[in-house]
Amino acid sequence: MEVTVNDSIANIAPDAWNALAGGAWPFLRHEFLLAAETSGSVSPDAGWAPRHLAIYDGKDLRAAMPLYQKDHSWGEFVFDWAWARAYEQAGLPYYPKLVSAVPFTPAPSRRLLLADPDDHDAAAGLVHGAVTLAHESNCSSLHLLFPTPGEVELLRNAGLHIRKDCQFHWHNNDYSNFDDFLASFSSSKRKKARRDRRKVEEAGISFRRLQGATLTDDAWEQVYQLISITFMQRGSLPYFTLDFFKQISRALPDGILVVMAEKDDEPIAAAVFFVGDDALYGRYWGSDGHYDALHFETCYHQGIEYCIEHGLRLFEPGTQGEHKISRGFLPAETWSAHWLKQPEFFSAIGNYLDHERRHIERYMDAVDAHSPYKSRDSS
Repeated sequence: MEVTVNDSIANIAPDAWNALAGGAWPFLRHEFLLAAETSGSVSPDAGWAPRHLAIYDGKDLRAAMPLYQKDHSWGEFVFDWAWARAYEQAGLPYYPKLVSAVPFTPAPSRRLLLADPDDHDAAAGLVHGAVTLAHESNCSSLHLLFPTPGEVELLRNAGLHIRKDCQFHWHNNDYSNFDDFLASFSSSKRKKARRDRRKVEEAGISFRRLQGATLTDDAWEQVYQLISITFMQRGSLPYFTLDFFKQISRALPDGILVVMAEKDDEPIAAAVFFVGDDALYGRYWGSDGHYDALHFETCYHQGIEYCIEHGLRLFEPGTQGEHKISRGFLPAETWSAHWLKQPEFFSAIGNYLDHERRHIERYMDAVDAHSPYKSRDSS
């Protein structure tokens, strides 16, 4: 089957792409990917050259894959710096490489977008097309980051090595309110969570939720300033530009949520979330200074409260952080799939991933033992 390569998501009809992507993941939608490109956040100059794949059945889009050619590993959250160093030490170029992912978004979502979920031929055609493109464009490798669990076996059967990792996710067990959620905690963990919330309240900090029409350009400028302060304290700038947020806010007004923390009617911190059909995704945080327990309240407790109020089943707050466990987030498997052109490296990395997988499983068991919940069936 013919696989076309597109140097912009604009070359694929928005309705056709979104019909395949569905509404579960706002960041997989055409509007999100287009805003990333047109805002300059994602571009060849930024090291993200779009190479989106598409398979057509006549004029109908049968299958697609978000895909980028990259000359670095920033903004991926599946770390392969050691692989790049090994290539360099062997006198081989690791970059460019091909990456199927949503830029700067470490959340599982589909990588093989299919009009018919059972169209395994089209799925195999996408993988084959990506590997062929890697050969033709002199890329060292192909990486599919954060695919859904249902895609993992298909990718393994296509000959890719599977990498296992974990994040911390919160699940809504039909809680009626935040206190009902805290009632599922052990006594000591419940007291600590309430103490943290009380610190924020006693500091005179209040919260506003901004969504839809309330996310004006002026609001975004305030939010972006706060985010930039925190990024610059870590020695970098935000991955997405201010123009990206303004664009995506207009294109998907109900798909983005900002929780703004205010003191004396002035914004002091903000957290940016994306809202899916049944899940909330935490992304960016910024503050103009240190406030005791404010990060936990803004990024975690406020998100949990929003999920309970709106009946969302899942909250993915982002990567890393054992500190999330005491707030009710439990370890959840995440996946990636990898193909490398050099057979020796491909074999060696396969062996490495087998060892790494066992370490990840032991780690998940260890952190799960520190769950704040009274009993296992609460999780």
